Amino acid sequence: MKTADIFKTKTVFSLEIFPPKPDADESVIYNTLDQLTDISPDFISVTYGAGGGKNGAKTIQIASDIKNKYHVESIAHMPCINLTKDQAASILDNMVAHGIENVLALRGDIPEGTVSPGDFTHADDLITFIQDNYDLNILAACYPEVHPESMGAVDDLKWLRHKVDCGADHLISQLFLDNEYFFSFLEKARIAGINVPIEAGIMPVTNKKQIERMVKMCGVELPKKFIRVLERYEDNDIALRDAGIAYAVDQITDLIAEGVDGIHLYTMNNPYIAHKIYDAVQNLVAAKANAC
Repeated sequence: MKTADIFKTKTVFSLEIFPPKPDADESVIYNTLDQLTDISPDFISVTYGAGGGKNGAKTIQIASDIKNKYHVESIAHMPCINLTKDQAASILDNMVAHGIENVLALRGDIPEGTVSPGDFTHADDLITFIQDNYDLNILAACYPEVHPESMGAVDDLKWLRHKVDCGADHLISQLFLDNEYFFSFLEKARIAGINVPIEAGIMPVTNKKQIERMVKMCGVELPKKFIRVLERYEDNDIALRDAGIAYAVDQITDLIAEGVDGIHLYTMNNPYIAHKIYDAVQNLVAAKANAC
C-alpha cells in the first residue's frame, strides 16, 4: 500500500527505526520490531542505516521484512547525494524486487570539505528520477523551523513546493519541540499550494546528549517549558526519560486536537518509550479514525 492513501481515512500514527550498525547483532532490530509492531502502526520507516554506505542494503531488507513478515507497511529511506543514476536505479530496482512501495527521497549529508561525485544535487533531483521511472509512493522531508541551509522561510517553502511538484506524495517533518512552529509552517504550506499529507515528526527527548546533538544538527529551538523540564531533571536519567515522554504526549495531544494529518514518532529503537506514548494517545487516534 502507498502511504499517501492511508491519510484518506484516518489520522495516521507511524514509527521510524534505524538499522543496526554493520558489526552489530542483527537479531536486536527484530526483537525491537517484535515489540513495536504490537502497536499496529500504520507504517514503519527505516533510515538508511548507521554507518551509511553499504549498510543501506540492511534498510531494504528490514523494510521488506516489516512488510512481508510483520505485515505492516514500510518505507525505505534513500539519500542520494553520492549516487549516480545507475546506482540509484540499482537501489530502486532492489526495493521493487523486495515489494517495497514507499521511498523517502533525501539529499543526505554532504561530508565536510568534499564535493559529491553523484548525479543528484538535491532531493528534488531524486524525486524527479523516481517519478519518471518507477511507480512508487514518494515521500520527502520538511522543516517547520526552516532547513538549516535555507535562505529563509519563503525560500524554504518555495523549494518544498518544488519537491511536491516534482512528485512527492507525502511529507514528514523534521522534529520540533514547539507546536506553534508546526502550526505556522502548516498554514503557510497550504497557502503555498502544498496540499499533500504532512505528518508531524515527534522525537521524545530523553537524555541531555540527545538534546545537545539535536540542537547542533537541526537548529531546533528549545521552548522555555522544555528548558525548565531539562533543568529540573537533567541529573536524573529516569525522571528525564519520563518527563520527555510526557512532553511528547502533550505535543501529540495538541497536534491531534488541531487536526494534524498524522504523527510520525522517531522511536530511536526504544519500544518502551514508543509504547508509553502510544498507550497515552491511542484513544485520540482512534477517535479521529472513527470520526472519518
